[in-house]
Amino acid sequence: MPPDERRAAIVEATLPLVLRDGPSVSTRQIAEAAGVAEGTIFRVFPDKDALMRAVLERGFDPRDAMAALATVDRSLPLRERLITVVEIVQERLRGAFGLLGALGLHRSPRPPEGWDAHRRDEANEAFRAAVADVVAGDGESLRVTPAEFAHTLRLLTFSATHPLICEGRPMTAEAIVDVLLVGMAARTNPTPGSPTPDADPAGTPVASHHARTIEV
Repeated sequence: MPPDERRAAIVEATLPLVLRDGPSVSTRQIAEAAGVAEGTIFRVFPDKDALMRAVLERGFDPRDAMAALATVDRSLPLRERLITVVEIVQERLRGAFGLLGALGLHRSPRPPEGWDAHRRDEANEAFRAAVADVVAGDGESLRVTPAEFAHTLRLLTFSATHPLICEGRPMTAEAIVDVLLVGMAARTNPTPGSPTPDADPAGTPVASHHARTIEV
């Protein structure tokens, strides 16, 4: 097997072991899981730390999520499509958060050598484009562009999934999508005398109603 393929195979075998055992996983365990001799690990990685860095890079690699987004059925109703999108994003985030926790890290790792801001921006833009493509057919039902919708979906999903930010009470994909669709649905022109979107059923502006509640 070529060195790059061997390296990738070892990383793939190591990732679930790290999630289970943390950095204490032994190279012997890794070799057994990868089906290679222990010495083979050190022919493609200079040391165990280098292997752990490669595992982190793999855990944060967006390619699997991007491939899954491309398979979302565009014929489904918008809400169902978005629930699938959020589930894909949440799965990736939980994997990344779990990996950080397993390694005793409290924040994202430093970018790997050779990584630059342009690559990060390209990855973020590719994600926005992928989600925008999922909602593009229903763009007229939203009051923001598909790209802006994708940006907000990413922010809300991240904060609603991160165990510390959500205080241990993560939102479901369905709840996240409902917040997005209600908050970003296109506003229809109200008929004369009917409440506006910014008013409560009695016709009182919501902002004023909230202000009075706070004052009380």
